Amino acid sequence: MKAILCLEYGSPDVLQFKEAEKPALKDNEVRIRVYGVHKISCYDL
Repeated sequence: MKAILCLEYGSPDVLQFKEAEKPALKDNEVRIRVYGVHKISCYDL
């Protein structure tokens, strides 16, 4: 799956767009599919 990874604290420059493995589900978890996202700045909240 495609993922945006944040491996360290910092500006948006530290975000990495990569392929990642799907995490294994536990018995009490579900997986949802996200078709689109909207850019939200932390300053907008």
